[in-house]
Amino acid sequence: MKNKIRILIVDDSALVRQTLTSIYSSDPEIEVIGAAGDPFAAAEIMRDQTPDVLSLDVEMPRMDGITFLKKIMTQHPIPTIICSTLTEKNAETTMKALEYGAVSIIQKPKVGTKQFMEESRIMLCDEVKAAAKAKVVKYVPRTLKITQKLNADVMLPKAASNAMIQTTEKVVVVGASTGGTEALLTLLQSMPVDCPGIVIVQHMPEKFTAAFAQRLNTLCDIVVKEAVDNDTVLRGQALVAPGNQHMLLKRSGARYYVQVKEGPLVSRHRPSVDVLFRSAARYAGKNAVGVIMTGMGDDGAKAMLEMHEAGAVTVAQDEASCVVFGMPGEAIKLGGVDKIVPLTQIAPLVLQLCRS
Repeated sequence: MKNKIRILIVDDSALVRQTLTSIYSSDPEIEVIGAAGDPFAAAEIMRDQTPDVLSLDVEMPRMDGITFLKKIMTQHPIPTIICSTLTEKNAETTMKALEYGAVSIIQKPKVGTKQFMEESRIMLCDEVKAAAKAKVVKYVPRTLKITQKLNADVMLPKAASNAMIQTTEKVVVVGASTGGTEALLTLLQSMPVDCPGIVIVQHMPEKFTAAFAQRLNTLCDIVVKEAVDNDTVLRGQALVAPGNQHMLLKRSGARYYVQVKEGPLVSRHRPSVDVLFRSAARYAGKNAVGVIMTGMGDDGAKAMLEMHEAGAVTVAQDEASCVVFGMPGEAIKLGGVDKIVPLTQIAPLVLQLCRS
């Protein structure tokens, strides 16, 4: 049997440490090597053994998790999952963790129905397995440009009349998971204010997607917002699927819009890239450009093939630039990918494809 993934849990709540230990220990591929109440106790454990993955709380006594993460990522990087409670304050603070190199954010498990606990177990264990495969590098501070938005009425053309039966307007659909938060920043910062409308599924818990979208909106020239049901897809704007809800692309005449809805896990996720891509294949067809980026698992792979078969052009991030080459790799294996390019070349290629 292959070596188990060794995880160290750092959380000031004894109940959370116990719950996470129980969840992770239920998976035969994961071994919990310790559970510490704060970063100082964690450092003692790490003197004797280095974990493959770190599960880190945000708010803790003596030293907060974000400060501890920064120390780790500037010295000896370890794939780190931020495990946070579901509050808007924590969501905003946790965005710093993404900048410092955390590979993903998860919601702390809480007591709920049997279905809720099983879904939590699936998603938590999957995040650990994804983190264990992630390529992490030392944190190096970078200058982040804060952009001032023009008035939306000036930037964005009015939606065409719904009476139009056909449209040639291009729409870009994007799916990402582990490592996707910073990869999406790279992609969207390269988009001009008149870029085609973009619809994104990034695996992330609810509330955190709103803070994530706001961070991107601050750092990008285009408008980025968390999607609301019935939002119109507009040029110069990116819509991010809300955490814990699926998002579909729909069309009414010449107007593309999104539907946000509840539902079961699809491809082990909610929101699911497969759900978005399948709707794009159906409602946009050859007018869609599909992009699948860094992430663990196969979410999006089957539906990207459907997009390809419907006439869309499909793009995958290459292995060298992925934090985890799971989702793009699976899409390539199924034969649904037209072009494979490095992260920094995705935006120029998408813009070229949308002009052709």
